[in-house]
Amino acid sequence: MAIMKIGVIGLGKRLNHMVNTCMREVEPGLTIVSALDPDEAAVREVLPEKEARAVKFARTVEELASTGVDAIAVGTRCNLHAKYAIEVATTGLPLFLEKPVATTLEDAMALEAAFRNTETEAVVSFPLRASPLCTRVKHILDEGGLGIPQHVLAVNYVPYGDVYFNSWYRDYRVTGGLFLQKATHDLDYLAYCMRSPIVRVGAMKSCGRVYRDSKYADVEPDPNCGFFEQIGTPETGMNEDASSALIEFENGVQGVYTQVFYSKRGAARRGATFSGHQGTLCFDWYENQAKLVHHFKPFEDTIRVDCDLHHHGGDGVLAENFLKVIRGEATSISNIWAGLQSVYACLAAKESSETGQFCEVRQLAQVAVGEAYCR
Repeated sequence: MAIMKIGVIGLGKRLNHMVNTCMREVEPGLTIVSALDPDEAAVREVLPEKEARAVKFARTVEELASTGVDAIAVGTRCNLHAKYAIEVATTGLPLFLEKPVATTLEDAMALEAAFRNTETEAVVSFPLRASPLCTRVKHILDEGGLGIPQHVLAVNYVPYGDVYFNSWYRDYRVTGGLFLQKATHDLDYLAYCMRSPIVRVGAMKSCGRVYRDSKYADVEPDPNCGFFEQIGTPETGMNEDASSALIEFENGVQGVYTQVFYSKRGAARRGATFSGHQGTLCFDWYENQAKLVHHFKPFEDTIRVDCDLHHHGGDGVLAENFLKVIRGEATSISNIWAGLQSVYACLAAKESSETGQFCEVRQLAQVAVGEAYCR
């Protein structure tokens, strides 16, 4: 395939990075030949001059697919991911799909139905599971380095949490909250490492304690708060300051996950601690390091990763995998079933945080679970 032709839907900052940087590094002959995006000027601005002049703009997915593209990449706002993925499924073309793959149960179930009967293969944007550090951690777990894993503690102390309140991410109707927007990454890599889906969740969240709508800034001046425009309220719906979940995996492993959005500077943490009778394995992406403590041997193993790339190296791996999927040389390492299982877990966490009750997670058919987690 001399020239790889890509059609894009919603060429925002994230998809621009994936296509124009990561994918072009792997495939210099890649060309964006068509786009479905309301901001034509912005699309042309980020393309090479020759492509910017030649790119065609479509009004529908069907029209986009008819331009001779080899694959389609979707990077719209989150609440539109499922809509466009369902339409792409009718084309049979390979799909790169941003996470979360859906933001409502109805959309997720419609997406699941659409991909039961399609030749379209999707690569979902889950770079954490594809990062070198996570791959190494999973290898240790698979080799039995801990014996049988019994418990996991995962954290995400986000040092750039303001972005969820000072940009378009503040729109709760678009994000659906930060379990769907952020934890979808983490619950995916945890289930991937455990080779098991999450089946039950008990969650809680705090909203409006640290981040508050700017309309309260004058009446409630507080140096411990950040005030932003139009971020909503706990009553109307808003992204959370922090949220946590107790999680149960199908294989019996228990877990705890916490995400905090007001951390700064050196407080950044993202990773997990896996515990088994034979050992404890912890890792952190910000430190690019993992440590295995052997419970019954007098030594520890430290693993350092020589990698300081975006999303800890996972973006490049996903880009290469997607291009191989297009060529028919590989199957997806982050498929639609992984995307859906993560969304179902996140939706259960969201529901639990609103009701105060443990919630069961909708499960995919067993074959799909295997495809998502047992690679």
